Amino acid sequence: MNTTAFLAELDRAVRQLLTTVQTELEPLELAQLNQQPAPKSWSVLECLEHLNRYSRYYNPRFAQALVQAGTSGEVEVRYSWVGRKFIDMITPNNPKKANTFSYMNPSGSQLGREVITEFCAHQQQLLQLLAQACHADLNRNAVPVEFLRLLKLRLGEAFAIQVLHEQRHLQQALRAKAAVQTQAAPPLPLQVIAA
Repeated sequence: MNTTAFLAELDRAVRQLLTTVQTELEPLELAQLNQQPAPKSWSVLECLEHLNRYSRYYNPRFAQALVQAGTSGEVEVRYSWVGRKFIDMITPNNPKKANTFSYMNPSGSQLGREVITEFCAHQQQLLQLLAQACHADLNRNAVPVEFLRLLKLRLGEAFAIQVLHEQRHLQQALRAKAAVQTQAAPPLPLQVIAA
């Protein structure tokens, strides 16, 4: 996929993430946002806090990589073998659960609405970074992986992995919302059938 189409696709995905959070999650009561649907499952806010922790790392690295990437004309965005492996692992339609590092795991946290505010701010920043990337060489190895900083990803594939990771956990947050709302739903009245 060429640079323009690639960045446009990511831009659309990030805007959809923002819209979904603002319309589907932000209106929920704080208790619903913090309620875990099951003992070892994350609440809505825990899903977003997990993403915030990654954005705190990656957004500054993206900005730095854009400075170092140099300029380029329209090119085909390419993925390395490692990048493709990461994408296969975190794509939203991959049903296999993945473990996270303890410092990225917000499980058991009581969080406030500031988590949503921070998430939205990170997404706005990511949109700005994607706009800046339109003339950058997205095929350069420039972004160190958070958990193994000696390993670097190409700027384009790092952007794609970040957005896919966010989509995956937003789906998880929506499932948590649905489960919490189902648990809170009043029982249906019993109908007595005359014999």
